Amino acid sequence: MAIPLRLSPEVREAREGNLPLVALESTIITHGMPYPQNVETAMLVERTIREAGAVPATIAVIAGALHVGLSEQELTALGQATSVAKLSRADLAACIATRGTGATTVAATMIAARLAGIEVFATGGIGGVHRGAETTFDISADLRELAQTAVSVVAAGAKAILDLPKTLEVLETYGVPVIAVGQDAFPAFWSRDSGLPAPLRMDSAADIAASHVIRGRMGLPGGQLIANPIPTAEEIAPAELAPIIEQAVQEAVARGIGAKSVTPFLLARIFELTRGRSLRANIALVLNNARLAAEIAQEIGAIRLGVAQKPR
Repeated sequence: MAIPLRLSPEVREAREGNLPLVALESTIITHGMPYPQNVETAMLVERTIREAGAVPATIAVIAGALHVGLSEQELTALGQATSVAKLSRADLAACIATRGTGATTVAATMIAARLAGIEVFATGGIGGVHRGAETTFDISADLRELAQTAVSVVAAGAKAILDLPKTLEVLETYGVPVIAVGQDAFPAFWSRDSGLPAPLRMDSAADIAASHVIRGRMGLPGGQLIANPIPTAEEIAPAELAPIIEQAVQEAVARGIGAKSVTPFLLARIFELTRGRSLRANIALVLNNARLAAEIAQEIGAIRLGVAQKPR
């Protein structure tokens, strides 16, 4: 049985012309923001990637087909849809088999990107080890996906609502390169500095691309986590965020919210408690990640084609 993989005309043309491609997830549309801001942001991210010299490929399952690249009409319909499944590795194939509609998380987007031959993926922040995981065992599938699927993921670190030290420990155990861009500290989504040192640092898209390609040539499984700090003007200081996150986490515990529902709840509650500032920061960091991902995709393409890399 063939995989119902549907490439948009733009993505198909990019593949045929060896143009740089950047994958994008769709849960930010269905579970991250309200309509119409979700669709407006998705289109803005796509436009940012095009302006940076690459081709965007937003990924989702629609009526049982795995779409890589969405039209404006498809983006709008997805942004207004209700009861859209939130898909990870465990349920991606099941949604396709039952002809369902679902938005892809980081893990599912990486799987689809690999199937479509896309090597770079831009997102906001990855999932990780949730607070209290020593009793709940709540650990995102994103971490294991990074260990086994050869896609470089550009994110502003892991979401600050998580247990960041444990998240970094798991990534180290899985052998995932965690590369901070332009700084020695691991960023914490809305904040540039989590207070934790980054395992690796690189200062150019060319070096990041070279590392990605060399890993593949060495036969090493998995991808890379590119931790790109939020622009300074848009960050929220950790000292300001800490009590807000703690309040949101305690409310989630009190309401018995867990599993796939916990992250959307926490992000929505933090949005309320910061009076919308967290969402503005979220949009800024996603756009920042999209620009860097486009640069990395171009550099990987140059290496694949044997073209001299840009001066560092």
